[in-house]
Amino acid sequence: MPHIHDHAHSMPDKIAMVAPDGQALSWKMLNNASIAFANALNSRGIQPGRVVSLMMENRAEYMVVMWAALRLGLYVTPINWHLKFDEVAHIVEDSDSVLLISSAMHRQLSAKMALPFVDIDEPAMRDLFDSALASEAHIVPEFEQKEGQVMYYSSGTTGKPKGIRRPMVERQFGTPPAVDTFISASYGIDDNTVYLSPAPMYHAAPLNWCLAILRLGGSLITLKKFEPESFLANIERYGVTHTQLVPTMFVRLLSLPDDIRLKYDLSSLKIAVHAAAPCAPEIKHQMLNWWGMIIHEYYGGSESNGVTALGPQEWIDHPGSVGKVVLGNLHICDEQGNELGPNKTGTVYFSGLPDFEYYKDPVKTREAYNERGYSTLGDIGYIDDDGFLYLTDRRAFMIVSGGVNIYPQEIENLLISHPGIADVAVLGLPNPEFGEEVVAVIEPLGAVDSELQFVEEVSAFCRSKLAGFKCPRRIFLQDALPRMPNGKLLKRTIKEQLLAS
Repeated sequence: MPHIHDHAHSMPDKIAMVAPDGQALSWKMLNNASIAFANALNSRGIQPGRVVSLMMENRAEYMVVMWAALRLGLYVTPINWHLKFDEVAHIVEDSDSVLLISSAMHRQLSAKMALPFVDIDEPAMRDLFDSALASEAHIVPEFEQKEGQVMYYSSGTTGKPKGIRRPMVERQFGTPPAVDTFISASYGIDDNTVYLSPAPMYHAAPLNWCLAILRLGGSLITLKKFEPESFLANIERYGVTHTQLVPTMFVRLLSLPDDIRLKYDLSSLKIAVHAAAPCAPEIKHQMLNWWGMIIHEYYGGSESNGVTALGPQEWIDHPGSVGKVVLGNLHICDEQGNELGPNKTGTVYFSGLPDFEYYKDPVKTREAYNERGYSTLGDIGYIDDDGFLYLTDRRAFMIVSGGVNIYPQEIENLLISHPGIADVAVLGLPNPEFGEEVVAVIEPLGAVDSELQFVEEVSAFCRSKLAGFKCPRRIFLQDALPRMPNGKLLKRTIKEQLLAS
């Protein structure tokens, strides 16, 4: 598969990426800047196989630094720049990072870390980047180019985040990860692709896609953050052909007034992919009615131990499914590790792809694998007769009330379809009689005149669609639910807040 190095020589003046501030980099500019920065890292004595951390907002230099580290054969650990000091310190220390690369926006926090840091906005770095971007010649690497990899830190559902690491095997420069092959084969990415990324690059799915798009020769458009109308405007402005969203973005788009939704020309859009969090069937139906049969879905994790995917017609034929396996082999197993047949619910496992470890956590690593060597992300689901996977929930979120297993996702899918609800979390809280009881925390869509009336209306809505034991015994209203920028709901935070109160 080609590398940005190849595109820099075959189409040097074509636009490779546009940053949120409008700065456009050609292929030669992107390649030269990444080589220049890799030369600078090499001159510091940073050897292949070492770890560098990257904490930076969405900007052109993010991709420059990523490609520099990858072509130098390093592990790169992206860090969420919204984290506090102790959280960042844990990641840089636990990952054994030898360098933190950040920007002026995070200079004060970076300076407190117990390791060297590079501020890409300091004068020496700005001179290096500006000189590389202006160079008419192709800059030459002063090191042997090797293929590095990204070492993500997973937020998980409990405890501190853990690094997801694979052995740094000797790979020929330009060898892509398996996910790039999946993206290329499934969604037809080539040098005519214009991809719009509205999400933070420090998350696995957005970063994997951005890297894959550039490796495959497509043009990358990045946004500072997701804003519904601005997102639509950028599709029209750049003639976007592909994009990736999370379901909460769908909800915000659908909440726009009709005159705003119909204001922009979206005819260039060929494929919109969603992942990272469950999408309620009613929301997906509304998006298909608006955008047409271009909405695809896939399921996987930062661990990249397996991927399932399905297209829009497949989802209509198998509503609620997350698709058939496209990377690795798929298994449903019971608690004893026995493989289950069709329509039997159990833990979702994958096999067939390179093993991973949770760095410095052998217990968590062992818990991710069963005796057959299959690995799991902790999700529960089943496979139908046609081989399509359905997720019922995460094992950690399952509610056991009166000895009955209750899956919050089913309840959340129903409640989010209520016209007065913008976001919802369903979880279990301790109950002296039943062990746990079902509780819903709801973010209303707009102001609520009477909280009591609204809660009664939601309760009646739920009871009209679901068995009584599944409906929330208590409902709380909250101005905004805590979600990560990649769309994942922070249920642990919500539960801690409820228990504390």
